[in-house]
Amino acid sequence: MDRTHSAGPALGAPIGRLEGMEKVTGTARYAAEHFPAGAAYAWPVPAAVPCGRVTAVHVDDALAELGAVAVLTHENAPRLGDCDDPILRVLQDGHVPHRGWYVALAVATTPEAARAMAAAVRVEYEAREPDVVLTADHPGLYACEEANAGAEGSRERGDFDASYAGAPLRVDATYTMSALHNHPMEPHAATAEWTDGNLTAHDSSQGATAVRTTLSLLFGLAEERITVVSEHVGGGFGAKGTPRPQVVLAAMAALHTGRPVKLALPRAQLAAVVGHRAPTIQRVRLGAGEDGVITALAQEVVTQTSTIKEFVEQAAVPARVMYTSPNSRTTHRVAALDVPSPSWMRAPGEAPGMYALESAMDELAERAGLDPVELRVRNEPAVEPDTGKPFSSRHLVGALHDGARRFGWYERDPRPRSRREGRLLIGSGVASSTYPVLMSASRAEARTEPGGLFRVRVNATDIGTGARTVLAQVGADALGVPLDRVNIDIGSSALPPAPLAGGSSGTASWGWAVDKACRALRARLDELGGEAPAAGLVAEADTAAELEKAAASPYAKHSFGAQFAEVQVDVDTGETRVRRLLGVFAAGRILNSLTARGQFIGAMTMGLGMALLEGSTMDPVFGDFAERDLASYHVPACADLPRIEAHWLDEDDGRLNPMGSKGIGEIGIVGTAAAIGNAVYHATGVRFRELPLHPDRILAGLGRSI
Repeated sequence: MDRTHSAGPALGAPIGRLEGMEKVTGTARYAAEHFPAGAAYAWPVPAAVPCGRVTAVHVDDALAELGAVAVLTHENAPRLGDCDDPILRVLQDGHVPHRGWYVALAVATTPEAARAMAAAVRVEYEAREPDVVLTADHPGLYACEEANAGAEGSRERGDFDASYAGAPLRVDATYTMSALHNHPMEPHAATAEWTDGNLTAHDSSQGATAVRTTLSLLFGLAEERITVVSEHVGGGFGAKGTPRPQVVLAAMAALHTGRPVKLALPRAQLAAVVGHRAPTIQRVRLGAGEDGVITALAQEVVTQTSTIKEFVEQAAVPARVMYTSPNSRTTHRVAALDVPSPSWMRAPGEAPGMYALESAMDELAERAGLDPVELRVRNEPAVEPDTGKPFSSRHLVGALHDGARRFGWYERDPRPRSRREGRLLIGSGVASSTYPVLMSASRAEARTEPGGLFRVRVNATDIGTGARTVLAQVGADALGVPLDRVNIDIGSSALPPAPLAGGSSGTASWGWAVDKACRALRARLDELGGEAPAAGLVAEADTAAELEKAAASPYAKHSFGAQFAEVQVDVDTGETRVRRLLGVFAAGRILNSLTARGQFIGAMTMGLGMALLEGSTMDPVFGDFAERDLASYHVPACADLPRIEAHWLDEDDGRLNPMGSKGIGEIGIVGTAAAIGNAVYHATGVRFRELPLHPDRILAGLGRSI
């Protein structure tokens, strides 16, 4: 869409992506699409044993390959300094914490030669028996003190045990999910070059500022001597949220060889080195009165981490937010196994946690003889249950009612297995969604340019969300000018520093700084009579003070939503297909209706994959994930996608940020899997409590065999 279509107010308008033409014509350059003169290519060598240590690395055959440049091992690689993430201190010693850990790096004049070299490297190991299988009674389980995002590992209110024991209605169910993998379309890649002691890295990352800081620590280099560029990023879903090994390896190889180095991690290696959503075993207990009002709620999460880094997904935290629960217990226990380190994946905590909670809510509705929508309405809290804080805005009930109306929810026969079309069983389900409002301090700059134009500069990252476009809209709105007069620079650590694109916090964080800078520039122009000088008038903004004040807010700030699903289950094949998905969200002010709808629909599509397709198997002998490519790890394709609708309520919340916006990138995935799972129960009359709902699992539940 042409930007000149936005001559009116910019915010809220359905503006197409400003970089759309660059992307469809191939002129947008991603991390691996930079070609400095004399560039070499790298290919990593992953460990072939489940765990242990390297005893010898033989590289002669690799160096004999045509085009060979070098092989880096822990014996000759550049020494790295300390940083917060041990995963990034690659090739520093012979320790192998898990299969797939990098033990060498081949560098050659072509990608093909680098791959051949990597295959020719011979590594000897002293292996040991791995511990790689998570169970609910694993002897190594311990209670974590702090889960991801600073969440308390355990919280208890009231007397859960007594309240649950005395409840007329009770649910006690365990829900299990396998590991999930982010698999962005663009693999993790980097191009690194050293010039006169300065490092320039093009990196596939969700935050160039954080990458620069980490590289500074690892290489002992002042930050001003490092430039990290992440101008175009082909998806991340959390896997690129923190620095990953590719940029460190590329910079090490470039330093070692004295020439630029390009490295794109092979997709088959991603499952082991860039993070994933850890498997979870979640026991949920709900106690309620005959009216369905919850008196006792417990969600106890068992999950895994690696032996080198603790990462615990905060799956029990949403239960502290969602429903009336005067007596509550929410805990996280974790086992440190000889497995790859888990990390962020879209809606960490909320996605797996709400699958379990919302599935249990469906079971409670059945016990209470209530419609699942009505049960959720009856358990709407007046304040945030865990803190007692009032909500800045909470329109979950409105989203449930609006979604039910749009979906035709009340026209369904509520009895399980009541609708059939030949061999197809048809059912529908509902689930709620939530996601916290998160923001971080950011800086931005606005300046005048010749011809009455303006330029906004901020180190934001657009990972396919449309952030570049929305920030330009924020700037145009604050300046009071049409969008076509605003140019925007993002995606480089040479720009004013900004937080990463993650936690659905990007637009709110960057946008606040952009709004502040542009309003300051507008005020200076007004002082000059409103006429913009030819160029050079600059306003800078830093929102650290505003964010400090916002952190002390007496309000609980969250987005909410409701998702509805209709499915068909083939009783002969066990195949489950989603016919319809519909979501209604209350997520503050929507800043671009076009890109927002895309975000909601994309997240719901990912939730469909979580429910039906995406599953990862830990090999108990070799200690790695068996599904390591997109042929075996199935993500939704066009043929899997049903009719998907995304709607939202007009929510006016003045306690958030100058735009009145909440994050929208993650809430769409949160309730989708549960809605689909609840629909499968309604279709079949069988409760399935383990994801993904592959055909063999469905057939077994139906008492059928393949």
